[in-house]
Amino acid sequence: MKKTYKKAVLEALGRTKSVKNEILTEKDIQHLPAIVRKYIYYSGSVGKEKVLNFRAEFKGGIRGKSGEDFMPLTSVQYNFTDQPTRLFYIVAKKKGIPAKGIHLYRDRTAIMLIKLFGLFTVVNARGKEMDQGETVTLFNDMCFMAPATLIDRNIEWKEIDRLTTEAKFSNGNITITATLYFNEEGELINFLSNDRFEYSDGNKYINYPWLTPVTGYTDINGYRLPAGAKLIYKHPDEDFCYGEFNLVSIDYNCRDFK
Repeated sequence: MKKTYKKAVLEALGRTKSVKNEILTEKDIQHLPAIVRKYIYYSGSVGKEKVLNFRAEFKGGIRGKSGEDFMPLTSVQYNFTDQPTRLFYIVAKKKGIPAKGIHLYRDRTAIMLIKLFGLFTVVNARGKEMDQGETVTLFNDMCFMAPATLIDRNIEWKEIDRLTTEAKFSNGNITITATLYFNEEGELINFLSNDRFEYSDGNKYINYPWLTPVTGYTDINGYRLPAGAKLIYKHPDEDFCYGEFNLVSIDYNCRDFK
């Protein structure tokens, strides 16, 4: 699977290598709600290059059911903005058994493949629910890991109150909606969407509200970004936290595979 992931990343890097970049200025963010502008300034993005792509590494834990222990995980991903693309590779262990997975979202199409020992397929998910759900995930990444990308003209903003905004993000024929929650300092502290689906085996999709509350902020490579977040599906009987991710590294405008 790692070969498939690497090939996809190299193809996308080849597409963006020759793109001429620009500096993000105050003029670029004038059309945004005031709290979103404040957040972009807070992140340290203004005065730096616009984001063509980024590479992020995480450590954390993931689980399939409430009450289970979290499986330790490491992940690495590349996201691209010229053509909305998210290429994600994960390694986790459950009771010593290694599982590897890829999430590939490109051309408005998503797949998720997970194998035990890198050999035995346990999840092979795809379809319209995956395509929509991974569009939500991609937009979530933009919000938390690349605030400079919130100038994207495919985002339609609606201010709900001084610290809350609604955003509609479109990628071709797919449009998703999310609510973004900020604090007084200008930090984005939570993200809620009703357009994502919980799934375990790729055969059953259930639409629950999806939240990603932030656990703190950190200074990294000249930016101020979320240090970590929890991944939560709001079940009728509980808020099910199925994942915890902590940022290890992030690099913008990559030209080579790492």
